[in-house]
Amino acid sequence: MTKRALALAIVTVSLSGLRLCGADWPQWRGPNRDGLWRETGLVQKFDHKQLPVRWRAKISNGYSGPTVADRRVYVTDRVTKPTQLERVHCFDAMDGAELWSYEYECEYVRVDKRDGPRAAVTVNDGRAYSLGTMADLFCFDAAKGEMLWRKNLKAEYKIRMPFWGIAAAPLVEDGLLIVHIGGRPSSCLVAFDKVTGKEEWRALEDPASYSAPIAIEQAGKRVLVCWTGKRLVGLNPLTGKLYWQHPFPPARMIHNIVTPVFQDNYLFVSEFFSGSLLLKVHPDKLAVEKVWRRKGANERLTDSLHCCISTPILQGNYIYGVDSYGQLRCLDLHTGDRIWESQAPVPNARWATIHLVRQEDKVWMFNERGELIISKLSPKGYHEISRARLISPTAGQLDQRGGVCWAHPAFAYKHVYVRNDEELICADLSAAD
Repeated sequence: MTKRALALAIVTVSLSGLRLCGADWPQWRGPNRDGLWRETGLVQKFDHKQLPVRWRAKISNGYSGPTVADRRVYVTDRVTKPTQLERVHCFDAMDGAELWSYEYECEYVRVDKRDGPRAAVTVNDGRAYSLGTMADLFCFDAAKGEMLWRKNLKAEYKIRMPFWGIAAAPLVEDGLLIVHIGGRPSSCLVAFDKVTGKEEWRALEDPASYSAPIAIEQAGKRVLVCWTGKRLVGLNPLTGKLYWQHPFPPARMIHNIVTPVFQDNYLFVSEFFSGSLLLKVHPDKLAVEKVWRRKGANERLTDSLHCCISTPILQGNYIYGVDSYGQLRCLDLHTGDRIWESQAPVPNARWATIHLVRQEDKVWMFNERGELIISKLSPKGYHEISRARLISPTAGQLDQRGGVCWAHPAFAYKHVYVRNDEELICADLSAAD
């Protein structure tokens, strides 16, 4: 082989490897929990109405979205016969081969919507953390599936079990694993040493919601932001000390599902019955102030946004999110006024869901019909570039309208990973060479 041919071969192999070694999606809503996909070199338009599937893996029921790290995909599910079990699975990200699986008995007690686990697995520093519907917390060796430690949080912290069970994905922050569980006393949020499982702090008497906590930068400090069943709070993530709070009590019941969205010192949340709240996060001191709070007369006569499952996005001076019956809306960030509305991405239905993920100047959408959409959003309107079917809805998550796909997708290695109540699938989204 000539030197030129050898060099070309090395470059070819290297580039081939790079296609498979893109960014991980190791936790809920991506690497920074912000719904931002940072990879490039992606397909600009779908060639067919049905996306080709790279691989399929059989799983069972569950609401939890997949997560992807170190070429492995993690997802949880539930089976009920002959015994009620929750399971944690790990698959090879490139070919779907099962690498390990762990199961444990888990009887659902006083929990509605019993299709399966809600919280996505969090992967960090070679460990995978799983939190089940009844608050069973596990730490696994991410590669081997060996259980490193576990906790029965429901019993240990006397949890006031939320109507739909425990749903918020665990957050790793500076050596701590932080969970949102609504325990007592003063255990709405609990932090554990991520290696040993030893409790480091507990905080707040609030009941839990279903909203996953995030960590932000404010006034030169890291701040843990959580939307509990009563209020929005900012805490010291190392100690649990309360920095600031703002009330947002439920209008009818605790229905806080979406993750708080933070951008350019604005913090936004929205709920199905209670409407929306925008806070200004002071950049120079540990405090917040209300910019606006808006609520419609009811779940149909909504004002601003009444989100159910779909977490909105902030983009420039605008908010884009899905209202109570699936209406995609654009709001003026500073006032909450509606700029436009579209029913094109998802059909009109109560709790209609679509997940929004930003990538460069595009927004990738995965709707509850199992369709993947490439779009652009601007104050001028919704612009659909391309749409293709990816996976079929199933009736376990919601036995209406022919079933739904409510689990959040994962985007990693220029691929998309989605699940329903029967299978986990992977499709290649990389641009042609």
